[in-house]
Amino acid sequence: QLVESGGALVQPGGSLRLSCTASGFSVGAYAIGWFRQAPGKEREGVSCISSSGFLKYADSVKGRFTISRDNAKNTVYLQMNNVRPEDTAVYYCAADEYPYRGSNWYLQHLYDYWGQGTQVTVSS
Repeated sequence: QLVESGGALVQPGGSLRLSCTASGFSVGAYAIGWFRQAPGKEREGVSCISSSGFLKYADSVKGRFTISRDNAKNTVYLQMNNVRPEDTAVYYCAADEYPYRGSNWYLQHLYDYWGQGTQVTVSS
């Protein structure tokens, strides 16, 4: 099971940290991805951390978002800095049993477990 938290209303240029906490398995043994779905749009990949620590980011968030993992807390984080209105979306985390997909990290059908999502709204 995956549970996201940390979603909120934040002003443009602000920061937010999302958490994805797992139960029943260790996040360190899986690739964990963050995805988002904006109103009226398809869900898209945001970032991924492989079991060995390789990091991937969508071009739209590079330099602003940072993914990290705390194995002791069995949690993966998404630090969101300098947020923009276009970052408004429901954010989901997902777990892939395969440790590293490389350039295919954003393919949603490869992920085995999904959280319920957390709402992030960027607005003044």
